[in-house]
This record gives sequence, structure tokens and C-alpha cells, in this order.
Amino acid sequence: MPAKVLDSFALIAYFRDEPGAETMEGMLVSAGKKDNPLFMTDVNYAEVKYSILKKDGAKSWVEAARVLEGLPIDFQSTTRGMADTAADFKARFKLSLADAFAAALAKEKRAELVTADPEFKPLEKEIKIHWLK
Repeated sequence: MPAKVLDSFALIAYFRDEPGAETMEGMLVSAGKKDNPLFMTDVNYAEVKYSILKKDGAKSWVEAARVLEGLPIDFQSTTRGMADTAADFKARFKLSLADAFAAALAKEKRAELVTADPEFKPLEKEIKIHWLK
């Protein structure tokens, strides 16, 4: 099974039980059973945190943070090389900076990017994308 990188969209869908949450739950269970963690950048983690804090409040974030501790997600710090790739993606495609980092990590790991965010559609020739439905 190829490595998978999570966009913040995917993890937020999981926490809010939005479309794609069931698929995310299956991926998380599978990753835990196979000791094959999913990946996410610290930048995308920050996006998840601020999104939950802003829309759902501090109590929801405390609960989400507690759940996150037990999930098979390996949070990756950014590197200069990843930043260069993210900057390249940001310059060539209409993406947020956080999305550019998710794409850069997927490229670096030769992994599938898990998302439902249509901003990634133009990157399908650059990276593999696992579209949540």
C-alpha cells in the first residue's frame, strides 16, 4: 500500500463527520493495524487546529487534540527542501501555502495525497491524489 499524506481537509472531515469521514476512519484503522502511519506536515496540523478552534471552539479542539494523540499520524516538520517544493507548487498553481506543503510532502514521500479539496485538481500530473468522496 502506498504511503498516504493527509491534507487538513481530510482530517477536518474526519473530526466533523463530513463527507469522506468514513473513508478516513478506514484509512486510520488500516494504518494502525499495519503499523504504517499516515503523514501530515506541521503546517497542515496548524491549519486543522485553527479551523477547529475558529469554527467549533476551544472545547472541540481539546477533544480533537486528545483523539489526535492516539491516531496513527506521523507529523512531519518542514525542511528547506520541502519549502522549496512548496514554493514551486504555490508559484505554479492556485493553492494556499498549507496546501502547497501537503503537496510537497506527498511528492517527497512519493505518496498519495488524501483530500477532497478541489484546489488540488491541477496537481494530478505532479502527485498522486486519493480523492475522498
